[in-house]
Amino acid sequence: MTFSLKPSYEDPRTARLVERLRDHLDGELADYERERGITPASRLTRADLEPVWRRSRELGFYGIHLPEEYGGQNLSFTQLGALKEEIGASGRVLAHSVLGDMGGPLRAGDILKHATPHQLETYLLPLLRGERACCFSLTETDAGSDVRAMRTVAVPDGDGYRLTGHKVFSSAGPFADFAIVVARMAGTGEEEGDKPRFSAFLVDLDSPGCRVEDGATPMSGEHIESDIVLDDCHVPAANLLGEEGQGMRIALGRVTTNRLLHCPTVLGATRRAIALTLERARTRKVAGGQPLLMLQAIQHKLADMATGFYAARSMTYASLAALDEGREVHTEAFMCKLFVAESAFRILDEAVQIHGKEGLTQGNEIEYLFRKIRMFRVLTGTSEIQRNGIAKLLAFHH
Repeated sequence: MTFSLKPSYEDPRTARLVERLRDHLDGELADYERERGITPASRLTRADLEPVWRRSRELGFYGIHLPEEYGGQNLSFTQLGALKEEIGASGRVLAHSVLGDMGGPLRAGDILKHATPHQLETYLLPLLRGERACCFSLTETDAGSDVRAMRTVAVPDGDGYRLTGHKVFSSAGPFADFAIVVARMAGTGEEEGDKPRFSAFLVDLDSPGCRVEDGATPMSGEHIESDIVLDDCHVPAANLLGEEGQGMRIALGRVTTNRLLHCPTVLGATRRAIALTLERARTRKVAGGQPLLMLQAIQHKLADMATGFYAARSMTYASLAALDEGREVHTEAFMCKLFVAESAFRILDEAVQIHGKEGLTQGNEIEYLFRKIRMFRVLTGTSEIQRNGIAKLLAFHH
């Protein structure tokens, strides 16, 4: 894999898809955002998003990674990674809705294999068509890194279950129709002295006893998070996903793959930051009228930024290729998540430094990217959790 800030691909199919996606992101989607005045801090509504989902579906991007029977193109992980990198590199606010990351097929893809015909018909196929949206409700205030500490409880009740609890950081919650909620089965857990059992449920967000509240605003400033508050909310038995007690396996089922697939999006955003910084260094004049780029201190910073990016990107695509060959990549997924998160943060820190006052100003894209990238050292497993995973696998499997 060679270094480039606008990668090309030898595989003709990947090259074609990347080209088409770039055209859509830089053309039609850019125009759409401009017309509507959409910024990263906008409160997005269904009216903003549904046209993007539907258009993406028409163009074949929405759920493109899925098998053909679900309207996808059965992409390899490497091909999906290349597309996710372009999403990150585009600088478009609504890019997360093009492949279906935000409440769409990428969020729900893993659960298709656990769904009953009724669940497919009512929830998941409409979701793949861009007619419905979902959020994933796993995290709680005191159950983040240790999700098994969750307190949301499901009590069997006649022809269904009653759920009570408070979920936080449910991304896409503000515009979702239903949530995939993981809850602890009543009568199991430490107080009872046995192992907690968890189940997963499809919960309609307009059900009695279910409230969607404004979630905390993350440091990226985006309004995409919700709290899902359940108060004796009745969920029919038909909405149990998979079997009782299988909820955590379903929720964390493809955690290695997902950990790896977050990396290309972040790499894309990092690539954009390097390109913007290079442009800034070329055009910004310093004392004596020469461009910033003529200073050796700046040249060295840019050299380190590009090198760190190349290393992180090479690792990620090597792991995606191994996954495509059917190999186990548990250790590598931890390593990629750790290295990409830490490298991207260092690169963005230097990007802010080189942009000077502009890099500190809200409304400047580099300032926004810095905040967005900083979050990745915590989201989907902190850097410390990744190190724990690596150390454990080294100690016990090598």
